[in-house]
Amino acid sequence: MAAEKASVCRWTNQAQAFAAFADFTGKTQSANHIKPLHWYVACRLVIEGGFHPDDITPRPPFKVVRKGRQDHLIFDPSLGRGGERTVLGGLKTKNVDVVVTREGLGPVLAISCKGVTKAFRNLTNRMEETIGECTNLHITYPALVLGFFVIIRANRQAEATLAGTDDVDADPVDVLEKNDVALSEGGEPIAGILRFHNALQELTGRHGIRDDISRYESVALSMVDMRAGLRGDASTLYPNEHSRLRLEHFFDTLYLRYDERYVLSAPDLKKVTRRLEWASDSPALEGLGAIEGLDYEARTFAGLGDEDEDEPA
Repeated sequence: MAAEKASVCRWTNQAQAFAAFADFTGKTQSANHIKPLHWYVACRLVIEGGFHPDDITPRPPFKVVRKGRQDHLIFDPSLGRGGERTVLGGLKTKNVDVVVTREGLGPVLAISCKGVTKAFRNLTNRMEETIGECTNLHITYPALVLGFFVIIRANRQAEATLAGTDDVDADPVDVLEKNDVALSEGGEPIAGILRFHNALQELTGRHGIRDDISRYESVALSMVDMRAGLRGDASTLYPNEHSRLRLEHFFDTLYLRYDERYVLSAPDLKKVTRRLEWASDSPALEGLGAIEGLDYEARTFAGLGDEDEDEPA
């Protein structure tokens, strides 16, 4: 019961998700190093994206109360749920980390998260699996807005002791091998990281449903600082400001593709597919509710649209 409770979605910000990833010392097969990132993504899809928490897996710890023409967002930890959603692919079913599902339409937006702690020179060997997952899901759901979010430990060469250990509680920096170094002493990415970045850039940017199904709508690559005093911070060294994989582009692109396909192109379904806007005095948003340090803005009601005029008050 305790393990089940620990795996439910909690209101998590980027700093908390990245810190949990940086500090994790157990076996990555448990996925405990990356689950907080799932929670961060799921919560952000509600607060910033305007998706109803009931439509998201894992279910974020919020509820929506309708008052007049406004939707009020309320933080409720008891409503958080864990797990992944099984999506029907063209070749096989796939458990996807974070999925938004619309009644009558199926999965409409999904994000696969990956955390890489070591073996960076082998990153490009994993691209076949990444491409296959994207292709598999787009075969069945060509309109699915699909994102891929990768975080990597920014291990520096000077920090590596180049020695192994069986101590699962050891500091993750102290057990690095040569293949686990991501950055040189000066902060430049190793060749394996550069190759991986360039390969991911070729997999992002799918715009329309007739485009290449082996491309994601959006891909993000973030490096997590591992230096003492900065452990868990988002690294500012790489990717650079010109990269298409910068995190600040990731969610905006997903929202844009979603609106294009499910709202603007299908006005008759707008009441079902439109993204919600939260009342500015929502309890969850006043003083940021139970969390501080959000790195994005809430999607609040502007009173400019007419999408609710036919709905009962």
